[in-house]
Amino acid sequence: MATRRLPSILYNWTTAIGALIASVTFSIIFLLYLIDLVIKKTTIYLGLVTFVILPIVLIFGLALIGVGAFLERRRLARGTPSAFSGLIRIDLQNLTHRNALVLGLTGAGVFLLASAVGTYKAYQKTESVEFCGQLCHSVMHPEFTAYQTSPHARVACVQCHIGPGADWFVKAKLSGAYQVYAVTANVYPRPIPTPVRNLRPARETCEQCHWPEQFFGARKDVNHHFLADEANTPWPIAMLINVGGGSEATGKVEGIHWHMAIANKVQYIARDSSRQEIAWVRVEDRTGKVAEYNDAERPLTPEERARAEVRTLDCIDCHNRPSHIYRSPVQAVNEAMAIGRIDRTLPYVKREAVKALDAEYPDTPSALRAIQERLTEFYKENYPGVFASRRAAVDGAVAGVQRVYQQNFFPEMKVSWKRYPDNIGHSQFIGCFRCHGDKLRTAEGKRIARDCAACHSILAQGTDPAAGTYSPKGLTFQHPVDVEGAEKEGNCTECHAGGAELY
Repeated sequence: MATRRLPSILYNWTTAIGALIASVTFSIIFLLYLIDLVIKKTTIYLGLVTFVILPIVLIFGLALIGVGAFLERRRLARGTPSAFSGLIRIDLQNLTHRNALVLGLTGAGVFLLASAVGTYKAYQKTESVEFCGQLCHSVMHPEFTAYQTSPHARVACVQCHIGPGADWFVKAKLSGAYQVYAVTANVYPRPIPTPVRNLRPARETCEQCHWPEQFFGARKDVNHHFLADEANTPWPIAMLINVGGGSEATGKVEGIHWHMAIANKVQYIARDSSRQEIAWVRVEDRTGKVAEYNDAERPLTPEERARAEVRTLDCIDCHNRPSHIYRSPVQAVNEAMAIGRIDRTLPYVKREAVKALDAEYPDTPSALRAIQERLTEFYKENYPGVFASRRAAVDGAVAGVQRVYQQNFFPEMKVSWKRYPDNIGHSQFIGCFRCHGDKLRTAEGKRIARDCAACHSILAQGTDPAAGTYSPKGLTFQHPVDVEGAEKEGNCTECHAGGAELY
């Protein structure tokens, strides 16, 4: 028998198979790593295979080598003649020992180096936007699509969902382990529930970029609206948003960001998991003066207070959809018409587009077909002249409405604006009026102010600024349709919900 270059315990099928698996896997990892290094743009799945899946296979192969050697050692110890004495003994004068030592140390060094590089690359891949948004495509498709058109499209997912530091990184990975199981077992919820319970506090994420003490002044904003009449009458509202914030260095703490914990501390208790029904508010100013507001009609019982979560108001309580924004049919169509993606000169295009979007569809392909058929048939039957002479405009409107649907509606995951209330504003969701209004009162009967001018001033509204609808001091809101003063008494959401019920 030829002289063996390695110890006898390594000569067994288990070890041989393990060595084969390890060597082949390492070669594949090395090849894929070179591909990832040379090619600038690769699929996220390449990184997953190279730095997450294949290293597990490599470790399995190495483990088989050790298991095979251990079992072979036991077999030889039971009586088969062998030079192995049962103790680990290295004799550098023995050629087989020297070969085994050199091979082992070299292999261990290469493996450790490759493991270090692979671990770092795996970290990079799991922290990437593509990994978060595209790997679990069917699950995260709505969030990733909305993220790409959001104000934070250039901010990586992990900067908000994890933030800096090791503690939250570990928490996120532990949470992610269950999410991997949920996707694999197909037991994940549809839609994904919000608010996210294990989200890092806003002061440790949002305020890395948005520093409240440096917010001051006001910002002009124009809300583009189109009525649901035949002419799609424009009804823009130009407002001066009193952003406020500030510090002693930049001026008085006021405006919308008065709520932030700069000079005031605002706490609240919500009855529901989505934090839409506020039952208790506590405000403490910088002097220590405290005011407590309770639901006058249905105050919390002592038992409810004892088990309730008391939250300190932060960015996310108002800016709860900073990146994953699902716009309502009314809002999305208004925006598309304002930028010309939907031709606003087509008769009743606002009304018909909103109706088409607000309908229920089983899946996206069915929705896109139905939108095309619905709009095409409407103009073919009711405005044959327009359909014949302006077919390109009709087709463009169809494409624009389909685009709106693809960006905001995901029936496969049961996702739409209805599932995710947006707390900024108060026109389609209760938003600001969760706290502001008549419901919450102190023991003395004091209410939280419902003064619109505290947050914004209407500079212009309607279609004709020359007719007295422009004022630098601020205008009283004028409803485009006469509702006999109801807009002054109730909330917008009592009539409007963003869909086809009202436009």
